[in-house]
Amino acid sequence: MLKIISFDLDGTLVKSNYADKVWLEGLPELYSKEKNMPLEKAKTYIYNLYGRVGQNKKEWYDISWWFQKFKMNSSWQNLLYKYKDDIKLFPETIETLELLKEKFKLIIISNAKKEFIDIQLKQTNIKQYFKHVFSSLSDFDLVKKTPDVYKQVLEILKVQSDEIIHLGDNFEFDYISPKKIGIASIYLDRNEKENGENTIYSLSELKNILDSY
Repeated sequence: MLKIISFDLDGTLVKSNYADKVWLEGLPELYSKEKNMPLEKAKTYIYNLYGRVGQNKKEWYDISWWFQKFKMNSSWQNLLYKYKDDIKLFPETIETLELLKEKFKLIIISNAKKEFIDIQLKQTNIKQYFKHVFSSLSDFDLVKKTPDVYKQVLEILKVQSDEIIHLGDNFEFDYISPKKIGIASIYLDRNEKENGENTIYSLSELKNILDSY
């Protein structure tokens, strides 16, 4: 019997523009000011380093690591809060959570580090809906939501794979990955490019799929 609905965070419940603001605008702007470097030159330098480190390394996601690497004098915490007003829920997020909270236990499984997760939950006031919040990087030291992440979540929650369903906007890590250990999954394709099994284009469509479980 289905007991738990698991959600991705960025791109699923919360719009992704906040992280882009921090990494692509805020950090280069701070670096430009501290190092007395033209902004465009700072962006080119930092973007190149992002690419060289790569998304498969945990340092890539660690804002404190980048501040140390760049020998920044500013506070990374202040940078995260600078753009807090850019944290926005999708229009149907609250309605969906309200609809599900009485019948299911709701959790979050995200790739993001806890620093980013915490500020987004606080700013949007949706932490109240979730019994557990997991970060693949902060909690399991894994940079992506591999099948092992989902396996560890099952062990922590002491549930079987058929008691949980996961929903997210990344086809590989939110849809394919949980299926590999027997967890049902739903692909949220906000760009409306796919039409496969268990694919939805808005959280508002979630109820239709859950009715079949």
